[in-house]
Amino acid sequence: MTTNTRLIERVRGAQQRHREDPAGVGDFDQAKRELHNELIESLDFEQVSKTPRPELEERLRSILLEKVEFRALPMSRMEREWLVQEILNEVLGYGPLEPLLKDPEISDILINGYDRVWIERRGKLERVSVRFRSDTHLLQIIDRIVSSVGRRIDETNPMVDARLADGSRVNAIIPPLALDGPTLSIRRFGTVPITAANLIAFGSVPREMMDVLRGCVHAKLNVLVSGGTGSGKTTLLNVLSSFIPEDERIVTIEDSAELQMQQEHVVRLETRPPNLEGRGMVTQRDLVRNALRMRPDRIVLGEVRGEEAMDMLQAMNTGHEGSISTIHANTARDAVGRMESMVSMGMPNMTDKSIRLTIARAIDVVIQLDRLMDGKRRVISISEVTGMEGEVVSMQDIFRFEQKGVDAQGNVIGTFYATGTRPRFSDRLRGYGIELPSELFRFRMEV
Repeated sequence: MTTNTRLIERVRGAQQRHREDPAGVGDFDQAKRELHNELIESLDFEQVSKTPRPELEERLRSILLEKVEFRALPMSRMEREWLVQEILNEVLGYGPLEPLLKDPEISDILINGYDRVWIERRGKLERVSVRFRSDTHLLQIIDRIVSSVGRRIDETNPMVDARLADGSRVNAIIPPLALDGPTLSIRRFGTVPITAANLIAFGSVPREMMDVLRGCVHAKLNVLVSGGTGSGKTTLLNVLSSFIPEDERIVTIEDSAELQMQQEHVVRLETRPPNLEGRGMVTQRDLVRNALRMRPDRIVLGEVRGEEAMDMLQAMNTGHEGSISTIHANTARDAVGRMESMVSMGMPNMTDKSIRLTIARAIDVVIQLDRLMDGKRRVISISEVTGMEGEVVSMQDIFRFEQKGVDAQGNVIGTFYATGTRPRFSDRLRGYGIELPSELFRFRMEV
């Protein structure tokens, strides 16, 4: 538990003690509201807009500390400082969300109502004592978040996707669609990108399998990263993209910008929702088509989810090799089936066999990810698309992970192993100077 989280728990305990003590000097929340109002009334907003954030925060902190000392509230020094920090969070930031957003261990913040806040830490969900004053207070924070990126949320537009300044992905949905009050979900991304070495250290993938993936990207194989929600698809996509040589031009296409590209020659594209009049929408399919005119060496599609699938496959088949994308699916075979369904949506006149042939010619490797019961993300399989057998896309597993059980601490135990099949893309890798040793295909590692 981080210092911020421990401090939150202590202050919440102090709040409860103040509420239960009728002889207390004053209610914590009441004092906070009064101090907040006093501070707002004293601000010169024209001057505030011209003052840099660090300097403004320091000034306001000094003013608030003086006011708190003057009130002589029955709190420890640490609790007084936290009271001041909570007010500053309300004035300058996102209120109760601020300490959670500053905690690097938290990967998801899930708010089911003003008094029901959950977080994910190290793959496990837990409820925290952080709460908002009311639904109205939560709505104000949601509105502050979405308005900062030029969006709006109200009864006529009750769902919105947005992005915080640090790249965190935000989804909000409010009544009448959300029956129990405003709901907010924040998927956080670390400021320091996760590297291949990190994934190996976490036990997500062995070094031997990562070396093969590095070779696949370097040799310009088209790669599809598959997995369920929260399985680590975007993280692995970032790692794979880091293997792209610096001298290649990369175009990324996303619904909400999350990729953390390490190269210098990158063009980042993001879709746009329709405006209030229902106009101006730009889809991933529009951006894929436009990207083909931008002379890309690689196209990285954050997630293929609709009609853009056909355009992406055609790009892979017509000179844009080495493209990478993610897809929601539970197995590698399901990923190919979902891709087939998406293509048929965009090209309803194509026969099933033609669609499967297009997929078989475009996709070279499918990487399957899963989040296991202990919260850890692992590469479950690396499969090669080998072509067509009759009217079916044929695939073969190169590496797999087999779960064998759970230890006393609840950690999943299992084995990463090579299936013994030498992939057909070995010749392609050899052409790029990458030799896969024969012992690699006898690889086996217990975890």
